[in-house]
Amino acid sequence: MFSFQGGFFNSISSYKALTKKVDAINDSWKVCTSILFHLAVPPHYYPEILKNLSRHGLTSKCGPKVGWSRVLVEKPFGNDFDTSVKLDEYLGKIFKEKQIFRVDHYLAKDTIQDILVFRFSNSIFEPMWNHKYIEKIEINMLEKGDIKNRGEFYDSYGALRDVGQNHLLQMLALITMENPEKLDSDSIRQQRARVIESLVPIEPENLKKSVIRGQYNGYRKVKNVLPKSTTETFFKIIASISSQRFRGVPIHIESGKALRETKTEISVYFKAPQPCLSCPTNEIHKFHQNVIRFRIQPHDGISIRFWTKKPGLDATLEQKHFRFLYKKNGVNLSGYEKLLYDAIMGDQSLFASTQEVRAAWRFITPIIKNWHSLPLHIYKKGSKSVIGNQ
Repeated sequence: MFSFQGGFFNSISSYKALTKKVDAINDSWKVCTSILFHLAVPPHYYPEILKNLSRHGLTSKCGPKVGWSRVLVEKPFGNDFDTSVKLDEYLGKIFKEKQIFRVDHYLAKDTIQDILVFRFSNSIFEPMWNHKYIEKIEINMLEKGDIKNRGEFYDSYGALRDVGQNHLLQMLALITMENPEKLDSDSIRQQRARVIESLVPIEPENLKKSVIRGQYNGYRKVKNVLPKSTTETFFKIIASISSQRFRGVPIHIESGKALRETKTEISVYFKAPQPCLSCPTNEIHKFHQNVIRFRIQPHDGISIRFWTKKPGLDATLEQKHFRFLYKKNGVNLSGYEKLLYDAIMGDQSLFASTQEVRAAWRFITPIIKNWHSLPLHIYKKGSKSVIGNQ
């Protein structure tokens, strides 16, 4: 059964009407119903909405042993570290942590969810998942499309806040975290948080070596974008984590709008074997590496690059791939279908915890505060690379 109750964020009568509607449903069903609030609104509306929901008794269970009240909160979870803390503190006054579901829809994508199973359910990969064998990790989230009609929002946030603080750092956590040992939300979220907390801060004197920012040509002509805006539509960060497992492994995090192609993927580059049988000595490092690639979009799946002998009389190597595509194997549900289902079931595995959000902002905020010290590279739409404007 579906029913609709319209209203406005700042209208007391709207909350009274909503309370009356919920009470009527409880009376007609003769049960204490559960309520899931989905705040798909900008964060500055949260305080007013939550305050009014609480005042009208909508955030509390209607019975001691039945029914529940939960809230889905969309990103961005604040604007920097301080604002995220204030937002969490406000949420914490009304809801307990187990009632708060911070949405990062990338965590619900099949390839993202499969990273942990791929790593920790296959003995052939996990023993090599460390700095002894891995040379670098690349996490890319690139788009051909521009910001379209999101000028007002995008100009106040930029690419790093929009996707770097959440999607990309969550992908980094999954690809580098320790084995949670159990597939429960507390264990998984705790291990993700530990990785994000272990990110090595990028000091101001190292910013130019580790961070690049860019803006596509024509961005400033978009409606509601400031004429002299310095908001980034592209960024690249070379990060590192202080864990024993990944000590010294560079992690390249990159995202941008209006580029040559659309793709989101994680690539794990393994060190070339030494000595390498049949590898040309002048190309060993560049071309003869094994690569495991988790493609999130398009054509989501997993591929492994390896090398084999080319048929013939000599020992020439050729590149081959093992590939697995999700669309050819079973039913694909949308990310939000999974998230809504898990929120109803009370499973927080695919939702960011307070600890994760604060750790992410703790790493990102100093970079944002020092953006002004970095050159803003203007690149053409359709470029492959921001540096060199290729």
